[in-house]
Amino acid sequence: MLQQLKEHVKHGLAAGTDQRPERPDWTIDQGWSQYTPQEHAVWKTLFERQSKLLPGRACNEFVRGMQDLPIGPDQIPNFEQLSETLSQRTGWQIVAVPGLVPDDVFFEHLAHRRFPAGHFIRKPHELDYLEEPDVFHDVFGHVPMLMNPAIADYIQAYGEGGLRAKRLGVLEKLARVYWYTVEFGLVKQPGGLRVYGAGIASSATETVFSVEDDSPNRVAFDLERVMRTNYRIDDFQESYFVLDNLNDLLKLARIDFAPLYERVAGASDFESGDILPSDTVLTRGSGRYHAAKRDGAGA
Repeated sequence: MLQQLKEHVKHGLAAGTDQRPERPDWTIDQGWSQYTPQEHAVWKTLFERQSKLLPGRACNEFVRGMQDLPIGPDQIPNFEQLSETLSQRTGWQIVAVPGLVPDDVFFEHLAHRRFPAGHFIRKPHELDYLEEPDVFHDVFGHVPMLMNPAIADYIQAYGEGGLRAKRLGVLEKLARVYWYTVEFGLVKQPGGLRVYGAGIASSATETVFSVEDDSPNRVAFDLERVMRTNYRIDDFQESYFVLDNLNDLLKLARIDFAPLYERVAGASDFESGDILPSDTVLTRGSGRYHAAKRDGAGA
């Protein structure tokens, strides 16, 4: 699992200023012509491996987004070409950044429909683990869903809301919503539960685990519940929250979070594997996977 998902949430709470770019918005040139054949080969390996896993597991919107974008296995996508297609469909564009960026910068980009994507790609020995966001996670995982109007509007609203949440000192609560939707969300579709979260869609192992393994809980999405729920930063999720429809995200983009922040401010948090009496449980997980990991750690 990518380290940027371990720092707190996808954006850069841990970003420092040691490698701060000259531009105040932290953007850099992608430098597409400077990618080496080996780097394109790593993209091809990741792309082909993940593309084989996603049919029947990724949501229809992800599949359509991938089909309509200038993305293929043979080379790392060009951000300018991606942005041209995205801007025509949903008004978004992709901007290159060196990796993790500060929260204010991240939210400001999202609020103006600019998705910051790491311009580098992992090394061949890092196919399943990486310390910072790279082009595969950010582009393969996130960009296809930005072709969907509901996701496009929701992520812009998250950027606007993130700026407010940081000023109010409640960013942790809102970050959990991002985590359990944009990064690790599942949605109901006619064929069954499907992946739309980028943290799953870009991970070979979690793609299968999230929708097929008997271990995790799968619970109907409830906003206040999610805002009070911790998440796993070191492994697969113990619980996944499931939308009835991606258009449900539009409701989240339009509501006033202030009363929610007030209600959850003094409330206790739930652990990632908890099942509550008020939950609508779609799958009560066995907990087998994480129990085995805990037993192994205690041996």
